[in-house]
Amino acid sequence: MVDFVLSADSKSAEEVPSEAARDGKKPREPLWRHMLGDRLRGLRHERGATLGEVATRAGVSPQYLSEIERGRKEPSSEMIAAVIGALDTTLVDLTLDIAESLNAARRRSSPQASIHQSSPQASIRQSDFVLAA
Repeated sequence: MVDFVLSADSKSAEEVPSEAARDGKKPREPLWRHMLGDRLRGLRHERGATLGEVATRAGVSPQYLSEIERGRKEPSSEMIAAVIGALDTTLVDLTLDIAESLNAARRRSSPQASIHQSSPQASIRQSDFVLAA
């Protein structure tokens, strides 16, 4: 069994054997703020944008955005909306990206723990969400 733990150097969730796993206990889940920060940083890098550029577009300080990306701050929903808007993405896309990475990590660590393809959750896609204007 594998546990999700935070690496000392990046504060990101990674899979490593843990004491809980060796003792047969349920693995710890990664913190949302770490998963969110990692994905926001990844999106920013994919777009070739600097911390300062995204922070300016989002209306936050570069220091605060850096703390969000490093998982040190738990941003409000309004702050998340501002940052994802500055990254030209949506809450649905961001949430699905994070959920997919968590599910992939779960499949790698324990194949029986993943969502089965026949389950209703496995078929949820962005097109399943309707946003009211």
